[in-house]
Amino acid sequence: MATITQSSARYEVWLRSRLGADLVEEDLTRKHMKMRANSFAFLRATYWRFAETIFDICPDFANAPQLLAIGDTHLENFGTWRDVEGRLVWGANDFDDAAVMPYALDLIRLAASALLALTDSGPPAETVVGAILTGYLRGIQTPMPVILERDHKTLRNALILPDGERRKFWEKFAALPVGTRPAPAAYAEALQASLPDGCAAYVPRPRTAGTGSLGRPRFIAYTDWQGGPMLREAKAMLQSAWSLAHAPDDHAVHATEIADGRMRCADPHYKLIGSVLVRRLSPSSTKIEIDRNPELLLSPEMLDLMGFEIGNCHVNDPAAGLSIIRDIKARKADWLATAAKAVAAAVSAEQKAWSHAS
Repeated sequence: MATITQSSARYEVWLRSRLGADLVEEDLTRKHMKMRANSFAFLRATYWRFAETIFDICPDFANAPQLLAIGDTHLENFGTWRDVEGRLVWGANDFDDAAVMPYALDLIRLAASALLALTDSGPPAETVVGAILTGYLRGIQTPMPVILERDHKTLRNALILPDGERRKFWEKFAALPVGTRPAPAAYAEALQASLPDGCAAYVPRPRTAGTGSLGRPRFIAYTDWQGGPMLREAKAMLQSAWSLAHAPDDHAVHATEIADGRMRCADPHYKLIGSVLVRRLSPSSTKIEIDRNPELLLSPEMLDLMGFEIGNCHVNDPAAGLSIIRDIKARKADWLATAAKAVAAAVSAEQKAWSHAS
């Protein structure tokens, strides 16, 4: 097996071959710094490595039932958006690496991310993993979008920004500088196609965000429409790192396919235009971050809901539920905890190796 340094260099060669001059080199430097910070950030930044190594770490899952899965699941891959009815919805919100893979990998990666984020004051590892699996089984059997308009009061209150934070949100984007060169045509055209008629003039501006996607170009359109500000973001999309490792002939981007699944209340502004993903940014599109609210993010109730949402995503195929339940029943009771601990240990070891090497 290649070392993490060799693997990272190889993956970045592939990125450059796909993005060419659009690749944002300074953002790759930021990613490398985040990878040195801690094991949770390292896991977020290295989905390609998870795809390469998971069957070496957890070989028992190679033959588990396959379906279209999220891929890069972790604690911070959940947030809010407004649906076509204007309702506030919560769920998985990053599908850059969606691909067909064994169902269990979404659960293992989420559980491993939670174990890496745990502190001594957090819940026991068994409680964390048990909550995820309990929620997942409920989602597989009784899937339903997570609508925050009436239910889930605690989560709704945690995610709705107060007036001061809303003002800071708009000020942050208004202050983004224009880039040193114009946005490439693909991004400028995708942004324009995503906006309603009658918007004020704007210039696409580059934006740095995310962890695993650092290096891919992002541009925003900040404009006014009918008396108020509005935002769109355009981001480069590439072949899933899972497909790159396991199905190299599958170059399709599956993000909107899973985001628009039958048991999800989709964001109507989440669209793939060519190879560019466009989405709406707003104070209603928020997420809980581990460094700001670890108690809520690692609470059994929150982890249960994350597992439930993974179930919502997985039952896009109505027949998937029965085969998954059969597979789970055939495994030992501690299968998820054992696998998550193994992945967390492997990630921690590679994070230390990366930090020492760099």
